[in-house]
Amino acid sequence: MAAALGSRAARRMRHLLSALKPGIQIPRAGPAAAFGSSVTSAKAAVNGVHLHYLRTGGGEHAVLLLPGMLGSGETDFGPQIENLNKKLFTVVAWDPRGYGHSRPPDRDFPVDFFERDAKDAIDLMKTLKFKKVSLLGWSDGGITALIAAARYPSYVSKMVIWGANAYVTEQDTEIYQGIRDVSKWSEKTRKPLEALYGFDYFARTCEKWVDGIEQFKHLPDGSICRDLLPLVQCPTLIVHGEKDPLVPRFHADFLHRHVRGSRLHLMPEGKHNLHLRFADEFNRLAEGFLQ
Repeated sequence: MAAALGSRAARRMRHLLSALKPGIQIPRAGPAAAFGSSVTSAKAAVNGVHLHYLRTGGGEHAVLLLPGMLGSGETDFGPQIENLNKKLFTVVAWDPRGYGHSRPPDRDFPVDFFERDAKDAIDLMKTLKFKKVSLLGWSDGGITALIAAARYPSYVSKMVIWGANAYVTEQDTEIYQGIRDVSKWSEKTRKPLEALYGFDYFARTCEKWVDGIEQFKHLPDGSICRDLLPLVQCPTLIVHGEKDPLVPRFHADFLHRHVRGSRLHLMPEGKHNLHLRFADEFNRLAEGFLQ
């Protein structure tokens, strides 16, 4: 595909594909195997499905980690599961339905799939008996976090989001089409997800995700959740990597303008996976905000 593009577009595509899921760890003896005995792995029955989650720490402050497209707790949040302060926080990293180990069912993308994920996420934490929760949401997980905070304002304490957008533009759809065919991804990016899902499920689900996210372009103003942003009441930190090839800066600026009282923190060298590439810096930032 890159050969058919101009050199500038090819460079952008290489950046785009390299930013998707680097640093993925595949479990050897189960989902918690990579993290040691301090991390437990379990499933809970929520809204008709069995949702998988990892849990660590014993702090009073519950924090839910929400992964991105095709993501799971173990693949998307290794440095946070391992290193967020376990005395201050109880950290839960979930796999949305159809992702990671929350299968069956297969993942699908009706027009309300973000709303469904938001309800699943909150209901999971209520099932686990947490009285309130803070949210750390990356990419699609950031969108889910925004919707959850808007829909359940009395339950969400604080929120940190990065790589998220509240609407879809033509520029976004061009980016999405660039990742549609997983056989054209770099081997380094593709192989870990093939190991987790198998090639067929991985490829089919990525295509379905592209179709699912592009549904919003045909709605008024391309809205995913723009109308819900004024309903967010919790303190919110928006983090943006200035070198993010997947989510342009204007999305972070829009969120900052429309989520009342939010803070915007820019990471000049950050890409889409800034919480992995700059994990120590990100963890310090998140911990400081959440306290």
